[in-house]
Amino acid sequence: MMAARKKARNAGSGSPSTGEPEYLLVGSLRRPHGVRGEMVMEVLTDFPERLKPETKVFVGPSRNPVVIEGARIHGEGLLIKFEGVGTPEEAGRYRNQAVYVTAADRPPLPDGQFYEHQVIGFSVVEDESNELIGTLSGIMRTGANDVYVVARPDGSEVLLPVIASVVLKLDSGTRTVRVHLLPGLIDDAEE
Repeated sequence: MMAARKKARNAGSGSPSTGEPEYLLVGSLRRPHGVRGEMVMEVLTDFPERLKPETKVFVGPSRNPVVIEGARIHGEGLLIKFEGVGTPEEAGRYRNQAVYVTAADRPPLPDGQFYEHQVIGFSVVEDESNELIGTLSGIMRTGANDVYVVARPDGSEVLLPVIASVVLKLDSGTRTVRVHLLPGLIDDAEE
């Protein structure tokens, strides 16, 4: 899973806490490539360097364990080969399946960063008025910056750009995100 690039205290690594996922999504297999059993994989992690030979990953909805035999950069993704897979037909069994690692194997983040799943559910509070805006329910990726999706108590949503002038502080102790609302952010959501 991608790391949230925000200022906050590092929650660390290791076994998942209550409510954290057991597995983290790191990639999505697309199609076989070539004749030796390789697959094209879209990378969905900030740490693709950990997807190397002898690494155990889990594939598909049933999380079948497989070991990576080889991985190399290919375009914007990877060509990945699993042990025991030697033909395009064998690789085809994994077409369009997700690739996971265990949460316990996630690398530690630098101080001041969170994994996305750790910030979902945080209360979003307007810094100047201390007013609750809602709950962080999702994170959207855009070309320029991420966008926080905030579910409001009335059922509407507010989209907040994740930029330094808007997202001021993430506090893991209180599970809050303190924000500065730029003019029109809430008004546009209520129209």
